[in-house]
Amino acid sequence: MSHTPAPAARTGSHPTDPTPYDALLLLSFGGPEGPEDVVPFLENVTRGRGIPRERLEEVGRHYYLFGGVSPINGQNRRLLAALREDFAAQGLALPVHWGNRNWAPYLTDTLREMTRAGHRRVLAVVTSAYSSYSGCRQYREDLAEALAALTGEGLTPPRVDKLRVYFNHPGFLGPMTDGVLAALERLPEAVRDRAELVFTTHSLPTAAADVSGPPGSHGGPGGAYAAQHLDAARYIADAVREATGVERPWQLVYQSRSGAPHIPWLEPDVCDHLEELHARGAGAVVMIPVGFVSDHMEVRYDLDTEAMAVAEKLGLPAVRSATVGDDPRFVAALRDLVLERAATERGERPERCALGALGPGHDLCPAGCCPGRAAKPAAAGADSPFA
Repeated sequence: MSHTPAPAARTGSHPTDPTPYDALLLLSFGGPEGPEDVVPFLENVTRGRGIPRERLEEVGRHYYLFGGVSPINGQNRRLLAALREDFAAQGLALPVHWGNRNWAPYLTDTLREMTRAGHRRVLAVVTSAYSSYSGCRQYREDLAEALAALTGEGLTPPRVDKLRVYFNHPGFLGPMTDGVLAALERLPEAVRDRAELVFTTHSLPTAAADVSGPPGSHGGPGGAYAAQHLDAARYIADAVREATGVERPWQLVYQSRSGAPHIPWLEPDVCDHLEELHARGAGAVVMIPVGFVSDHMEVRYDLDTEAMAVAEKLGLPAVRSATVGDDPRFVAALRDLVLERAATERGERPERCALGALGPGHDLCPAGCCPGRAAKPAAAGADSPFA
């Protein structure tokens, strides 16, 4: 495994000067906070696709199993509080705001408040660690839509930049690795050394996955999306081997598929993979939600409920490892990345931390990066109309 210096050499290594930025925006997906919110939330998510309300009610049953509440907003509140506490402790004078794409607090409302508060240069961090349309460009499109709306109201919104992808930062990979080691300890000792590692992430249509990342980068099935996940999974698997002395088979699999059945999506599905593992005699399994920052609905339902039920039915011992959530190392990593980007914008050349084989990602998304089905304006990139 190749890497730049270890986390201890990096965390907080930049001076705590956020210039030219005067605010940080935590930008997330959003989720319902009660049964009455579920269908309106899903209408926001699927707007423009013509999906009937009956179908949304059917999809919403996952949320109803949890009282109609998605865990993501509570997790973002904890991350928001942790960022503010960390920044204050480190002497980083940068206010942190929070906005969502699909539920309150809505992105446009948050940016309006930030504009009226006088913020002129904002750095956004999204709760997605990888490159894809839904994990990067769609956030940038929503930023462009919100900024255009504020301009239409006669306001002069701030310039908004976006933090680079952080799937290979040690503050992400370290907690993920420790989560796997802790999960292994929860398995019966008799099967622990025979446990296989199953890295999971959200499936995407193969057509979208294949063009993820900058044009012409990461050729091959899955484009940058699969390449980045494989790089993170390989690093974690190697680190677990070094810590335990046990060589374990591992596989990247996918979950949470939706959409028309005739459209190809990334495979194999996690539940199908569990059945395959059982059929060939695997002793146990650790499911590792490497594609997710926190334990939101796709983790709580698709893994903790659905996939665990499959493993139980098969008699296959299974545990699920933790996501990074508001782990202090992850929070410190976001601070580190904020200060790295600020230094770069000031014309300096800060050290750019990345583990694994792919190296640090780009600061500025190039034109055509992670394209969607229809061309839409996107902020915080080389093709942004809001320079």
